[in-house]
Amino acid sequence: MIRAWLLPASLTLVGLLGGGSRAADGSPLIGLFVLVAFLLLAFVNSPLFFPRSLTHAEALRRSAADGRPVVYWRPGCAYCMRLRTRLGSRAHRAHWVNIWRDPEAAAAVRAANDGNETVPTVLVISPDGAETVMTNPSPAQVEQAFAT
Repeated sequence: MIRAWLLPASLTLVGLLGGGSRAADGSPLIGLFVLVAFLLLAFVNSPLFFPRSLTHAEALRRSAADGRPVVYWRPGCAYCMRLRTRLGSRAHRAHWVNIWRDPEAAAAVRAANDGNETVPTVLVISPDGAETVMTNPSPAQVEQAFAT
């Protein structure tokens, strides 16, 4: 849990120090801009940016019931942020699992990716029970999984 917040906390601290030093030098607007920019970066890199994470077992159970894809992710991953951003409000239609919070999910991602914890990894379970795994898929591929 702590490592998920390490980058956002660091970015917030840098924003406070950088913005504060600019404000102290007589440039309060630039200081405010620096602070806001770093706070935005901290938010985008935080677990708050993503839908609420489920456990691996809960995500599989829900996916089997409703047919929605399971997205395995981790905080600070640029590719996960890209996928989350590009999906927009549709991101809440998937079941998101943070592999740093769930060792079982991390093991599932390693099993699907030749021992590597490559994220985002998306699991789609079809109505007939067949599983399709996509590693670092494009947002369009994930949107197609919503349609099936």
